[in-house]
Amino acid sequence: MNDAPSLNLPYIPEKITVHLGSPSEDAENVTVDFPAYIKNAASSEIYPTWPESALRANIYAIISFALNRIYTQYYPSRGYDFNITNDTSIDQSFVPGRDIFENIGEIVDEIFNSYVRRMGTVEPYFTQYCNGTTVTCDGLSQWGTVTLANEGKNSVEILRYYYGDDIEIVSDVPVTGLDDPSPGVVLRFGSTGNEVTQIQVRLNRISKNYPAIPKISPVDGIFAEETEAAVRAFQSIFNLTVDGLVGNATWYAIQRVYAAVKRLNDLASEGISPDEVTNLFVQTLSEGNRGRGVYELQYFLNFIANYNESIPYIEVDGIFGPRTREAVESFQRLYGLPDNGVVDIETWDAIYRAYRGLIESLPPDYFSGITQPYPGYPLRIGMQVEPVRYLQEYLRLISTVYPDIPAPTVSGIFDTTTRDAVEDFQLRFGLDPTGVVSSATWNAIAAVYRDIYDGNMASGTQSPGGELSNDGRG
Repeated sequence: MNDAPSLNLPYIPEKITVHLGSPSEDAENVTVDFPAYIKNAASSEIYPTWPESALRANIYAIISFALNRIYTQYYPSRGYDFNITNDTSIDQSFVPGRDIFENIGEIVDEIFNSYVRRMGTVEPYFTQYCNGTTVTCDGLSQWGTVTLANEGKNSVEILRYYYGDDIEIVSDVPVTGLDDPSPGVVLRFGSTGNEVTQIQVRLNRISKNYPAIPKISPVDGIFAEETEAAVRAFQSIFNLTVDGLVGNATWYAIQRVYAAVKRLNDLASEGISPDEVTNLFVQTLSEGNRGRGVYELQYFLNFIANYNESIPYIEVDGIFGPRTREAVESFQRLYGLPDNGVVDIETWDAIYRAYRGLIESLPPDYFSGITQPYPGYPLRIGMQVEPVRYLQEYLRLISTVYPDIPAPTVSGIFDTTTRDAVEDFQLRFGLDPTGVVSSATWNAIAAVYRDIYDGNMASGTQSPGGELSNDGRG
């Protein structure tokens, strides 16, 4: 649920921060518009009298190099507060206040929102280059591009000559503001969202090089026990505080090591495939959205409303309508957040923490005689937590009225029998048969359990209280 830039789909930043010196040097940082930076770097690196195809090839390389630094969080992941340096031994030239060559500026204005990548990957390619005379390297030779241009090659042919035949240009890339690329909140057990998916994908890849890190399966954006175990193992290996939490230090360390094992800042980059950056969750929730995320939002808000009368009760139907927006705005005002009715990651985290805080603050016997509230995170196969024990108890009683639903053993371990029982329950009561227990499934199971327990459901033909629909809420 985060709109902040991250190792997801590439974008063109509105601005870029340049460190005027080597990374560790005590030097000034300057922040400039991204096109202005490219114009400056290009005017400092190449000559305006070169053939146009040579100029374009070099400018594509300069753009892609800068975007690679930003996309891989190369410097922030190392604790620096800038995106690139003007140290030409490792980065690109940048001279504050220098004159810009007119024809170079015109080309940059045309192509600044394009970059070089390898076919089948998404990240801006690390387009290493050198001047080709006083300094040579394995990448592009700037003076060599002039020779190739004079031979009649166009800019793409020049780039493929140096970087390989699978090089392509991506054009019309979206331009967005460059914010802190970290999630903005601490990811922990129970967190869900695209940031969790990113962590799972990256830890699984890192584990190929560091087998002590356990594999996370499935990669589902749910921060459960396997993810926590992998985070702890990573923290132990890389000398971080071993707490199973993904705050800024652990987030950036994961990004840094991931980029290193995949060699994303290298000509021999392994590349990032499209399926590694697929979003599983809606980035933000606002009026007009519907689905499981909205259902859980409404459930959390109603629970919080039990303890704060300033938050109105709303129908839990998975549809983000005006009443849900009003409840979100009331919560935001109560917690000192911008009351815009939009649930971004900051608002979602505040709602989730308020919900979990209430559950954890209530005395142990508070729910005696009634069903437990939804634990605040989805339950799925492999988990071993106390809410699984309650789930199994509920399903065992339900199976006495619905014999087609198997009765799981009450063990506290979400095994295959528990998953099968959940799927059969979901099918019978019109829920998406995912085998995962999110808030909609938990509430439906609890409602059926209460009816049976209270003697109000005598046969397997009745439906649980409340309206359920097969809309993927699970």
